[in-house]
Amino acid sequence: MSVENTHALKRAEPVLLVAVGGFVGATLRHAVAVALPGGFPWGTLAVNVAGSFALGVLLYEARLADLLSAETRLVVGTGFLSSFTTYSTFAVQTASLSPTLAVANVAANYVLGLLAVLSARRVVGGVVA
Repeated sequence: MSVENTHALKRAEPVLLVAVGGFVGATLRHAVAVALPGGFPWGTLAVNVAGSFALGVLLYEARLADLLSAETRLVVGTGFLSSFTTYSTFAVQTASLSPTLAVANVAANYVLGLLAVLSARRVVGGVVA
């Protein structure tokens, strides 16, 4: 392999890692949404809370233990989790709810998402402030 090909492959590697993680994350998000149908967006709430916890673990692990490679963080954090969680679907679904359910959905996503990140920090070994 020539030096130019090696350099091009090295530049493409992060994009490919994000693409693979993104494909898996988006596919799993769709599967959760289909599995949890109903009048309230339970699937979106579930993936946003689970994704917040997982991202919290990933970020605090990097800060406290630093055991995972940069490539692993890229495929899992930027690729998988950014496609698994969803702000745009959350916003559209919230807008389609009655005012009472919309407020409940916003509160649930933000409160449970924050609690998930704080729980992740505690699991990894950080101190909850």
